Amino acid sequence: MPQSRQVVRIGPFKDFIASGVKVGDTIHLSGQVSIDATGAVVGVGDLAAQVHQAYANVSEVLAQFGATMADIVDEMWLVTDAPAVMANANELFRIRAKAYGANPDVTQTTVQVAALVIPELEIEIRCIARV
Repeated sequence: MPQSRQVVRIGPFKDFIASGVKVGDTIHLSGQVSIDATGAVVGVGDLAAQVHQAYANVSEVLAQFGATMADIVDEMWLVTDAPAVMANANELFRIRAKAYGANPDVTQTTVQVAALVIPELEIEIRCIARV
């Protein structure tokens, strides 16, 4: 028997993309980027600000399911400049730890991509959570 599916659609792309889908006890989030509720890019040219906003968006989607950052088990960073990520790793991973409330026990993959959907975006964070 198929499991029930709960879908959350928030933010400026809600008419096109589900922000998250929960099936059983697993929540799959669409990649979250540094865009605010109005559709504006936050932190143009500032990778740290973009990481911060992307995690804020992850947290907001999780909250719609009654979940938190503590429920994340896996994340993937899609970045447009891996050398910049590595050069700023200490700062970026401090932002990550702050978003989680501590250094998380979460699997993490980073992949460099040629571009993201909006040219000013430097990072997209995709997560899977279990509740």
